[in-house]
Amino acid sequence: MFIEFNVDNLKDFPKELENLLQKQQNSIDLIAKEATNYKESIKVLEDLDEELETFFTPLSHLNSVLNSKETQKAYEESLPLLSNFSSYVSTHKQLYEKIKSLSSSSDEEKRVLNLLKRDFILSGAELNQENKDRLKEINLTLSELSNQFSQNLLDATNAYELIITDSKDVEGIPNSELEQAKVEKDGKISYKFTLQMPSYIAYMTYGPNRELREELYKAYNTRAPQNQEIIEKILKLKKEKASILGFKSYAEYALQTRDAKSSEDVIEFLEELVKLSKPQAIKEVEELKAFAKELDNIENLQPFDIAYYSEKLKKEKFNFDETETKPYFELYKTLNGMLSLVSKLFNVEFKEVTAKVWHNCVKVYDIYENNNLFARIYFDLEARESKRGGAWMHNWQSHYKDSNEKEHLASAFVVCNFAQSSKDMPTLLRHDDVVTLFHEMGHAIHHLFSKVNERHISGIEGVAWDVVEFPSQFLENFAYERNILKEFACHYQTNQPIPNELLTKIKSSKNFLAAMGMLRQLEFALFDFKLHQKLYKGSEISQLLDTIREDTAIIKPPSYVKFEHGFAHIFAGGYAAGYYSYKWAEVFSADAFFACLDNGEFNKEQAKAYKEHILEKGATKEMSSLYIDWLKRRPNTKSLIKLYEIENEQK
Repeated sequence: MFIEFNVDNLKDFPKELENLLQKQQNSIDLIAKEATNYKESIKVLEDLDEELETFFTPLSHLNSVLNSKETQKAYEESLPLLSNFSSYVSTHKQLYEKIKSLSSSSDEEKRVLNLLKRDFILSGAELNQENKDRLKEINLTLSELSNQFSQNLLDATNAYELIITDSKDVEGIPNSELEQAKVEKDGKISYKFTLQMPSYIAYMTYGPNRELREELYKAYNTRAPQNQEIIEKILKLKKEKASILGFKSYAEYALQTRDAKSSEDVIEFLEELVKLSKPQAIKEVEELKAFAKELDNIENLQPFDIAYYSEKLKKEKFNFDETETKPYFELYKTLNGMLSLVSKLFNVEFKEVTAKVWHNCVKVYDIYENNNLFARIYFDLEARESKRGGAWMHNWQSHYKDSNEKEHLASAFVVCNFAQSSKDMPTLLRHDDVVTLFHEMGHAIHHLFSKVNERHISGIEGVAWDVVEFPSQFLENFAYERNILKEFACHYQTNQPIPNELLTKIKSSKNFLAAMGMLRQLEFALFDFKLHQKLYKGSEISQLLDTIREDTAIIKPPSYVKFEHGFAHIFAGGYAAGYYSYKWAEVFSADAFFACLDNGEFNKEQAKAYKEHILEKGATKEMSSLYIDWLKRRPNTKSLIKLYEIENEQK
């Protein structure tokens, strides 16, 4: 059924992994030599994949959510083993020839074989031995460098503290944030702010002392300078990898597994969105500058001022302070409300269960459809020092039928970093946090709702990077809808429902400074993609970013900012030459959103069709094809412009 979460011997884990990998290597050799059909080869390979995933994922997950020297050591010692094994399998000539010789009896099987053959080629199966060996070295080094990049960032984040002793410097910061920051020693109260997201955002948004905001901003944007050397090594190795495989650039190589078909398509897509967004973004910046000048006589608005004055301007324009929403979104009431919503929309049921977990704040639910158990989900939602920043979904088990026709059920983890509860205050969410929770849940149900029998294309397995964000962005859009929020938003003390006036403010302020936000994301995406179109070295990296900012950054950041040193998405998170995916997928999500919304209500018939055509189908077809199966057309780019209410839509 479901495997128990357990890592009971960190010291011996690498050795146990090594033994497992040797056993699997022997099995693969046997398949390559003796298997005669799809079942004896591909189905057994899927069993091996599932065995490895269920064994290793608990350690990699633990290293992210309960990081320690012991988890780091076990994880770092495991990486070379996995990299070597991956290289062995992906360049196994005899296995590749076996797969090429197989026939299939279903569309799912044909799809699996086509993807496997593609992946073998991209992994170097047709290379000579010298190039195979070099590719193996590159992949091993890249995995080690990515892990070091991430660890440097985590260490630098945890190493910094801003201690504030003057109460004037925290005036205006909401009480819930102050409670989290409060430190009492020898009867004296001070306030500690860190570079962890909830704390950092709190002071950047509400902190009244401009010098302290800059100090915090500078600390955040100069973290992990040692990552510069790692970045250059990563870029050089990725360029070499692409060249060995016959591609002009890493970007070209990466697109072989994406929905976008060419580098030109990606750049044209991003630059078109820049053109659409910039006129409105300029107006937004001018309005913000005028407001800061009038309010505090700020002559030269800086990036470390933007969140602070944006929040004040939003409050003035909409009489809306993001903290107004917090009393109505207590974390676990919100979680239960979201689960109730998903239950109604997709005709499923969540039942909380007791299961072995890694921390006492983790909640576990089994998921049923028509009284049949089909999936399990874990929620780990509160921040802690030993936890990597950000929010993510991590798939663990996959739905599929194994080589003995036994059905396996899916499981996944949803991880966030919301402020910790205290004895006096539960965790209260900003509405932005609610959106984050919906987003990660969208990823989770994409994986968990799969009804595909082939593991290679079940859930999020095999889904192209540039559309994997579609289901997550799709679900988050509904976190702004009045009728949906009214179902669960209530005051954590009085249980009174959220006022209609506040719901109106949430909706009306949704696209406040939206064009500025759009430009910022496009800046990241253009930087990432162009960075991987040719080899950049040393200062050329920051110069490329500066060049892009000529079009995207209306307020230029200070020269000390080294954004790239913290760009974990592309240097440690698998999004290299793929950050554009957020916008590419958002075209799908915006178009699907408008297709499913009827007068503020989620159309349950369309929700059912979305579940059947998108969520349950995994990667049985390209996402564009699944989308056409659902709505009989391709997604319309103009839906994204409509979603952001950008004024100067091109005719």
